[in-house]
Amino acid sequence: MAGFNLTPSDMSTFVLTGIPGLEDAHAWISIPFATCYIIGLFGNFSVLFVVGKEQTLHQPMYLLLCMLVLTDLGISTCVVPKALCIFWFNLKGITLSGCLTQTAFLGMVSAMHSAILVAMAFDRYVSICNPLRYATILSNARIAKLGLVSLIRGIVYVLPVPLVLSRLPFCDNRIIPHTYCEGITVAKISCGDLTFLRLYGLVMGLVLTGIDLMLIALSYCLIIRVILGISSRKAHLKALDTCTAHISVMLMSYTQYLFSNLTHRFGQGIAPHVHIILVNVYVLVPPMLNPIIYGVKTQELRDKMRKNICRM
Repeated sequence: MAGFNLTPSDMSTFVLTGIPGLEDAHAWISIPFATCYIIGLFGNFSVLFVVGKEQTLHQPMYLLLCMLVLTDLGISTCVVPKALCIFWFNLKGITLSGCLTQTAFLGMVSAMHSAILVAMAFDRYVSICNPLRYATILSNARIAKLGLVSLIRGIVYVLPVPLVLSRLPFCDNRIIPHTYCEGITVAKISCGDLTFLRLYGLVMGLVLTGIDLMLIALSYCLIIRVILGISSRKAHLKALDTCTAHISVMLMSYTQYLFSNLTHRFGQGIAPHVHIILVNVYVLVPPMLNPIIYGVKTQELRDKMRKNICRM
């Protein structure tokens, strides 16, 4: 820790340690980090390229998928490049403004990600329960408005956190035992009162996530009710198959998000490096797997991607 002492001129700088207790293994840990990030970049940009190029994919379902892809890219790119700089080059310093920007951007994009998953569930509901009115209810213009609403919601949700953090007094110890600036982790090294931040993070996180999960569950309850009213088994399977990609992505995203957040707040017995690895799994794995899941489960997208690959 002696190497992290800050001079008075450095008091606007924080130090990110990476994964505490595993500093000697950072070079090895960087390999899965970099691999997952590169695969995620390739997969997500491939989806954006194919959907943008193919006019037949300019539909609400694929536009929502592109929004999800952009949030995945935002989450991983906000965290992984800095983490790799720590692992490879020992560049652990980050300014207060940079730290607050990272905290705000990551919180905003995560809230947008959840909102888009809700919109995708509604898209599946309309597609299965009101197919004749699908184009009317979910026009491309309306999808753009949903994207704007999710952006505004994300900004409103995250804005108090950097504002409060920027006003907190910080102690001489500005070492953050993490790979990136997570709001509550930054707050813990402050000398100020953290009551508001703790309550706000817990309540707003549970409220937003709870509302989103309730809306998704409602959509799928209505979908299941309609599917059970269909007499044909083949139609049952076809309707369910259109939902499998979204269900897989949703379960993976929310399970990891809730687990990492709950262990962070209530898992005092969990070793710090275990928690930080779990949080980074949430940052790395969904952005890597989401385009693969949609590429495998969505035939039209799969066919278009195969066609474009064959042309190269």
